[in-house]
Amino acid sequence: MKRTLFVILVMALVLAACAPKAAAPAGAALKVTDGTIVKTYTVDELKALGSVQASDKGIAYVGVQLKVLLQDAGIDPTRLLAVKAVASDGFTVNFDPTQFLADDTLVAYAQADGPMTAADGTFRMVLPDQGGKLNPRLVTEIDAIP
Repeated sequence: MKRTLFVILVMALVLAACAPKAAAPAGAALKVTDGTIVKTYTVDELKALGSVQASDKGIAYVGVQLKVLLQDAGIDPTRLLAVKAVASDGFTVNFDPTQFLADDTLVAYAQADGPMTAADGTFRMVLPDQGGKLNPRLVTEIDAIP
Protein backbone atom coordinates (compact mmCIF):
# COMPACT_ATOMS: atom_id res chain seq x y z
CA MET A 1 0.00 0.00 0.00
CA LYS A 2 2.73 2.47 0.98
CA ARG A 3 4.74 1.52 -2.09
CA THR A 4 1.77 2.13 -4.40
CA LEU A 5 1.09 5.49 -2.80
CA PHE A 6 4.77 6.41 -3.16
CA VAL A 7 4.78 5.47 -6.87
CA ILE A 8 1.63 7.52 -7.48
CA LEU A 9 3.12 10.50 -5.67
CA VAL A 10 6.36 10.30 -7.68
CA MET A 11 4.42 10.03 -10.96
CA ALA A 12 2.30 13.05 -10.04
CA LEU A 13 5.39 15.12 -9.26
CA VAL A 14 7.06 14.11 -12.53
CA LEU A 15 3.96 14.98 -14.53
CA ALA A 16 3.58 18.32 -12.75
CA ALA A 17 7.22 19.20 -13.44
CA CYS A 18 6.85 18.34 -17.14
CA ALA A 19 3.65 20.30 -17.68
CA PRO A 20 4.09 23.55 -19.64
CA LYS A 21 3.53 26.76 -17.75
CA ALA A 22 0.40 28.67 -18.61
CA ALA A 23 0.65 31.63 -20.97
CA ALA A 24 0.77 35.04 -19.39
CA PRO A 25 -2.75 36.31 -18.80
CA ALA A 26 -4.06 39.46 -20.45
CA GLY A 27 -2.83 42.49 -18.57
CA ALA A 28 0.30 40.63 -17.55
CA ALA A 29 3.49 42.49 -16.80
CA LEU A 30 6.88 42.14 -18.44
CA LYS A 31 9.80 42.04 -16.00
CA VAL A 32 13.03 43.79 -17.05
CA THR A 33 16.08 43.26 -14.84
CA ASP A 34 19.86 43.30 -14.69
CA GLY A 35 19.98 41.54 -11.33
CA THR A 36 20.04 44.83 -9.43
CA ILE A 37 17.34 46.84 -11.15
CA VAL A 38 13.92 45.24 -11.50
CA LYS A 39 11.14 47.02 -13.34
CA THR A 40 7.84 45.70 -14.64
CA TYR A 41 5.81 46.97 -17.57
CA THR A 42 2.23 46.53 -18.70
CA VAL A 43 1.19 46.85 -22.34
CA ASP A 44 0.03 50.42 -21.70
CA GLU A 45 3.38 51.32 -20.16
CA LEU A 46 5.20 49.91 -23.19
CA LYS A 47 2.92 51.90 -25.50
CA ALA A 48 3.89 55.07 -23.63
CA LEU A 49 7.54 54.48 -24.59
CA GLY A 50 6.71 54.97 -28.26
CA SER A 51 5.84 52.38 -30.84
CA VAL A 52 7.57 51.10 -33.93
CA GLN A 53 6.74 48.33 -36.37
CA ALA A 54 8.76 45.39 -37.62
CA SER A 55 7.73 42.40 -39.71
CA ASP A 56 8.63 38.77 -39.43
CA LYS A 57 7.38 36.04 -41.77
CA GLY A 58 4.84 38.40 -43.32
CA ILE A 59 3.30 39.56 -40.04
CA ALA A 60 3.74 43.18 -38.94
CA TYR A 61 4.16 43.66 -35.21
CA VAL A 62 3.93 46.79 -33.08
CA GLY A 63 6.14 47.24 -30.06
CA VAL A 64 8.94 49.14 -28.41
CA GLN A 65 12.59 48.90 -29.40
CA LEU A 66 14.40 46.62 -26.98
CA LYS A 67 17.18 49.17 -26.45
CA VAL A 68 14.61 51.87 -25.58
CA LEU A 69 12.95 49.52 -23.05
CA LEU A 70 16.29 48.77 -21.42
CA GLN A 71 17.15 52.47 -21.19
CA ASP A 72 13.77 53.26 -19.64
CA ALA A 73 14.39 50.57 -17.03
CA GLY A 74 17.63 52.33 -16.09
CA ILE A 75 19.92 49.87 -17.88
CA ASP A 76 22.56 51.12 -20.32
CA PRO A 77 22.30 48.72 -23.27
CA THR A 78 25.72 49.76 -24.61
CA ARG A 79 27.35 48.24 -21.50
CA LEU A 80 25.74 44.82 -21.86
CA LEU A 81 27.28 41.59 -23.11
CA ALA A 82 23.93 39.96 -23.81
CA VAL A 83 20.20 40.16 -23.25
CA LYS A 84 18.13 37.07 -22.46
CA ALA A 85 14.43 36.76 -23.22
CA VAL A 86 12.56 34.31 -20.98
CA ALA A 87 9.21 32.82 -22.04
CA SER A 88 6.51 31.52 -19.73
CA ASP A 89 7.05 27.99 -21.05
CA GLY A 90 10.69 28.07 -19.90
CA PHE A 91 12.23 28.77 -23.32
CA THR A 92 15.10 31.26 -23.25
CA VAL A 93 17.21 32.88 -25.93
CA ASN A 94 20.26 35.11 -25.64
CA PHE A 95 20.80 38.07 -27.94
CA ASP A 96 24.23 39.55 -28.66
CA PRO A 97 24.80 43.33 -28.96
CA THR A 98 24.32 43.37 -32.74
CA GLN A 99 20.85 41.93 -32.16
CA PHE A 100 19.60 43.76 -29.06
CA LEU A 101 20.91 47.16 -30.20
CA ALA A 102 19.33 46.91 -33.66
CA ASP A 103 16.62 49.46 -34.42
CA ASP A 104 14.21 46.76 -35.61
CA THR A 105 14.51 44.48 -32.56
CA LEU A 106 11.21 44.83 -30.75
CA VAL A 107 9.37 43.70 -27.71
CA ALA A 108 6.01 43.44 -29.43
CA TYR A 109 2.66 43.86 -27.70
CA ALA A 110 0.34 43.89 -30.74
CA GLN A 111 0.08 43.03 -34.39
CA ALA A 112 -0.33 45.95 -36.79
CA ASP A 113 -3.83 44.78 -37.65
CA GLY A 114 -4.99 43.97 -34.13
CA PRO A 115 -4.10 42.31 -30.84
CA MET A 116 -1.56 39.55 -30.35
CA THR A 117 -2.77 36.01 -30.89
CA ALA A 118 -3.18 33.66 -27.96
CA ALA A 119 -0.17 31.71 -29.26
CA ASP A 120 1.98 34.86 -29.10
CA GLY A 121 0.95 35.74 -25.56
CA THR A 122 1.01 39.27 -24.22
CA PHE A 123 4.59 39.96 -25.32
CA ARG A 124 6.95 38.50 -27.90
CA MET A 125 10.33 39.32 -29.34
CA VAL A 126 10.57 40.32 -32.99
CA LEU A 127 13.90 40.17 -34.82
CA PRO A 128 13.05 40.46 -38.52
CA ASP A 129 14.56 37.92 -40.88
CA GLN A 130 16.06 35.88 -38.03
CA GLY A 131 15.31 32.27 -37.21
CA GLY A 132 12.22 31.34 -35.24
CA LYS A 133 14.21 30.65 -32.08
CA LEU A 134 15.23 34.33 -32.00
CA ASN A 135 11.57 35.41 -32.05
CA PRO A 136 10.22 33.81 -28.87
CA ARG A 137 6.57 34.13 -27.93
CA LEU A 138 5.04 34.26 -24.46
CA VAL A 139 7.89 36.45 -23.18
CA THR A 140 7.58 37.32 -19.48
CA GLU A 141 11.07 38.53 -18.62
CA ILE A 142 14.02 40.36 -20.15
CA ASP A 143 17.34 39.79 -18.37
CA ALA A 144 20.20 42.18 -19.09
CA ILE A 145 23.62 40.54 -18.75
CA PRO A 146 26.43 43.03 -17.96
